[in-house]
Amino acid sequence: MKNNNVIVAQSGGPSPVINASLQGVIEFMRDMPGTFGTIYAGYHGIEGVLQEELLDLSAQPAQEIALLGVTPAAGAIGTCRYKLQEKNTEDFERVIEVLKAHRVGYFLYTGGNDSMDTAHKIAQLAHQRGLDLVAVGIPKTIDNDVGDSEFKLIDHTPGYGSVARYWAYTVQGANEENRGSCPSDPVLVMQAMGRRIGFIPAAARLGDPNREMPLLIFLAESGIKLPELADLVNDTLRAHGRALVVVSEGLELGDIGESRDSFGHVQFSASETTVAQIVTNYLNRVGLATRGSARLNISGTHQRHDIASASIVDLNEAYAVGQKAAELAAAGESGYMATILREPGPIYNVRYDKVPLELVANSERKFPAAWIAPGRADVTDEFLAYARPLIGDHWPSIPLVGGLQRFARLEPRFAEKKLPSYVPQAYRKGTP
Repeated sequence: MKNNNVIVAQSGGPSPVINASLQGVIEFMRDMPGTFGTIYAGYHGIEGVLQEELLDLSAQPAQEIALLGVTPAAGAIGTCRYKLQEKNTEDFERVIEVLKAHRVGYFLYTGGNDSMDTAHKIAQLAHQRGLDLVAVGIPKTIDNDVGDSEFKLIDHTPGYGSVARYWAYTVQGANEENRGSCPSDPVLVMQAMGRRIGFIPAAARLGDPNREMPLLIFLAESGIKLPELADLVNDTLRAHGRALVVVSEGLELGDIGESRDSFGHVQFSASETTVAQIVTNYLNRVGLATRGSARLNISGTHQRHDIASASIVDLNEAYAVGQKAAELAAAGESGYMATILREPGPIYNVRYDKVPLELVANSERKFPAAWIAPGRADVTDEFLAYARPLIGDHWPSIPLVGGLQRFARLEPRFAEKKLPSYVPQAYRKGTP
């Protein structure tokens, strides 16, 4: 009997549009019953695969699958930050056992660069073990750091356009706040996510493309230090009487008591302090060029689960790239990631293609230095031309029931377990 069942799973931080990709996968595969068997979700990513917690997506009501497109974050099938490390050979063998036990012939993994590494490793191991498995990656990260800095592997990742839109609107609202409260609170410091990659804080400029606000943007890549930052803020105060300051959470300004996840990434929101707090404290300590104090605002994870601010462009592309991944799987194209590539020309248009997983596994795109303005407190118009189409021009349509957003609610129907219980190696006592 052919192994034609499917496991789709997610890893890393969620995004407003992550479930749109999941919806694209499921709806494409449901229309090809001769190719695909039962579609399972690895509940909470690769951890769910290791623990044989496989949520039956084929058994879910069609209405709930349709609602995935307007359901943000990863509550539907879960995500994880568990890294399959080469030294933990039992984990890899366990994955193969689970795939065999449930006749899985297709494995689709959604995530960023580390997740593509996981998909690549599983594809390689399956091939070594003689398992007929098609492994395909689905890109996802709000940081937009998957791929190369020449944008040849992928133009942008699903999730980024929505967070960029969120920051455009955040800056608009913050400007109104600051205009009104500037006699006492002339400086508002806002911290954006994105680790040490500047695409998210750069998107703040989308809220003021004509540069009419007293807005300063400090990317982690700017390399600016506190004395220079304070001088620029005070120059802005002298010129305008107030200032909006957007800082990257990864701007290196001193010890923040870093906390790291299993991938080795700094968890800025779980560290002892924040860049925004350091900047605010420093500005208030050295003094402002006008009366009043600096205040701070840290959006935190809200920026990656706010579906009301999501980009229609981003939602549609996330769905389409999920469908492309399913199409690659149907064609037996193992070892690839579905990708989004921008077509040349003045009118924004994209096409969906594939790139080898080995090229994107553990990659990390940098924010182009040419897109940082000479004064290191802004981004260039070239960046705006790149990012503007991604935020779209319309609001998403989100169903409401009793005045509350109606999200997908999948039924807890899990595949029957066929293997002994298993504890992932990294969670065992004494494991380094």
